[in-house]
Amino acid sequence: MSSIRSTSVRAALLTVPLAVVGILGTATTPAGAKADHHGKPVTCRGAGVDPDARVRYKTDTVIHASMRTIWKLQTDVERWPSWQAHITTMDRLDEGPFRKGSAFRWTTPVPPNPSTPATNLDITSTVEQLKRNSCIRWTGPATGEGLHIDGVHVWNFTKVKGGIRVTTEETHRGPQVDANVPAATKILGNGLEAWMRDLKTTAEARDHQGPGR
Repeated sequence: MSSIRSTSVRAALLTVPLAVVGILGTATTPAGAKADHHGKPVTCRGAGVDPDARVRYKTDTVIHASMRTIWKLQTDVERWPSWQAHITTMDRLDEGPFRKGSAFRWTTPVPPNPSTPATNLDITSTVEQLKRNSCIRWTGPATGEGLHIDGVHVWNFTKVKGGIRVTTEETHRGPQVDANVPAATKILGNGLEAWMRDLKTTAEARDHQGPGR
């Protein structure tokens, strides 16, 4: 195990999920993004989200940037705080290429909601499945004051005309989120839409050569 590196950045309303969590409040949907709560499940190497979880959210958007840029942003987890302002700390728990078995511990603030007070979520994510330039699936617990969530998060990356279609689906399970499924789903949805918006904005700003690479 490598020595743990920690990065602190400004804390804001909230953000990414986790297995994750997200935000209450207004998070605008990225241009072209589409929430899809039904449809075909998002999978990576045959594995998807928790089929029995009551809290789930799915969305996708087309990002006008290269696969190389998008994949690097998403897998270089130690640099997440540089483009996601709501991640307050990030520790990569292994060394080398981002791969199956990679793990990372990170924190993000969560505002008060009908079931729990404002708290900082401490999340430990482990990559369970990964296919380069195609998909990632990670799982792990998120804990905070009066809050415990078991999350599963899957990402797909598909080349389309003009860019990359990014699709993500996440589920949460736990006594607090199960106690108020509509509120928990809204929080999760806002978090995923914020993540997608930040990924789109950052990737398109960095990739000035278009999606052809």
